Amino acid sequence: DLMPMKIIFMGTPNFAVPILKAIHETEHKILEVYTQPASKSGRGQKINHSDVYYCAKQLNLKVRFPENLETSEEINHIRKLKPDLVVVVAYGKILPATLLNIEKLLFINVHASLLPKWRGAAPIQRAIMNMDSETGVSIMKIIPRLDAGPVMLQEKIKISKETSYEDLSKKMALIGAKLILDTINLIKTNKANFIDQKESDASYAKKIDKKESRINWNEDASKIIAKINALNPTPGCWFDLSGSRIKILKAREVNIIGQPGLVLHENFTIACSKNAIQVLELQKEGKKKITAQEFLKGNKLKVGLTLNQDV
Repeated sequence: DLMPMKIIFMGTPNFAVPILKAIHETEHKILEVYTQPASKSGRGQKINHSDVYYCAKQLNLKVRFPENLETSEEINHIRKLKPDLVVVVAYGKILPATLLNIEKLLFINVHASLLPKWRGAAPIQRAIMNMDSETGVSIMKIIPRLDAGPVMLQEKIKISKETSYEDLSKKMALIGAKLILDTINLIKTNKANFIDQKESDASYAKKIDKKESRINWNEDASKIIAKINALNPTPGCWFDLSGSRIKILKAREVNIIGQPGLVLHENFTIACSKNAIQVLELQKEGKKKITAQEFLKGNKLKVGLTLNQDV
C-alpha cells in the first residue's frame, strides 16, 4: 500500500463541508484547512466564521484564514508543510500564480458545473436560472486562469422544474465528496488523466447581483419559476405587495393568460408575460417562511390588483 497523501484543504461555504469530511475519513492526512476570514455582521459586530471553519474545528484540524495568499509568509508556510496535494472547494479567493507554481504540488478543484460550461462564482444558480436540464460536478487541475484547467472527472445530475438551489447544492456536494476520493486514489496511483477544456464552449456564471432578485412580471412564468428556484433560499426572489417585500420560495406554472403583474385569483395566482404563476411558499420580510394558504388566512389578496414594477 502506498503512503497516505498529505493534503491542504481550502474551502468556505457549506457546500465544501461534506467534501472536507469525506477526505478526513480516509487514511490521508489533512495538514491544514484554509478558509475565508470571518465576516462581521450587525451592530454587535458579531463575528461569523465560515461553515468550513466550524467543521474543521469540530474535526480538530488546524485552520488558517489569511486575508491574502500572495505574501511570501503564506507561500513559505505552505512550502514548509510539504503537501502532496491542495484540494480547493468554493474557497472564494483566486489562488496567485506564485502559489500555483510551487514545484511538485498539484492543485485540484471541485467545481459545481460540467466544465467548460458555467465557469465562475455562481454555477449552481446559473444552471437553474438558465433552465438547463442537467448540470454536474467537475474535478479539474487549477491553472492561473479562472476555472480553465484540464478536467479529470465529471458526473452529471438532472435538473427538474422543481429543483431549488438548496436541493441541488446538497446533492452536488455529495457527488463532489465521492469524486474527490476517486481523484485522490487516481493521483496517488499515478493514473490521473487530465483532458483540456474546449475554450470555444466556455460560459461564465457570474455572481448573483442583488438587482436580479426582484421579480419582473414581464418575463415568462417558466423563467420566473427558474429564478425563484435558483435563488432559494438566498437571496430569494421578491416582489412588492403594498409596501412590503414578499420573498417567493416556491411557485408553480399555471396555464392562464393576463396582463403581467395582475392578480388573477385569490389563491395567489399572478399573470406573467406568458402564462401565470401560483405562489405556494413565501416569506414576508423578517418573518419565517409560510405556505401561501397560511398567508391568505390573514391577508386577503385582491383579484384585479396589479403588482407594481417600479422600483
